[in-house]
Amino acid sequence: MSMFGNLSRFGVTIRQAHSRNKAIRELNSLLAHVQKDIGWPASPPSDPQAALHKLLLGTPR
Repeated sequence: MSMFGNLSRFGVTIRQAHSRNKAIRELNSLLAHVQKDIGWPASPPSDPQAALHKLLLGTPR
């Protein structure tokens, strides 16, 4: 694969990660009862990385 192909794939990966992180921040900023209604696990205020890891690893909510 050419260098430009690799750069293109890297750029797509970065854009997807940015979009995913932005969506997670938006969902975490919702009110607690709204998060509960849509089935989003509320992230603990002391450890937001735990919710991110749970989401990325695909464990059931």
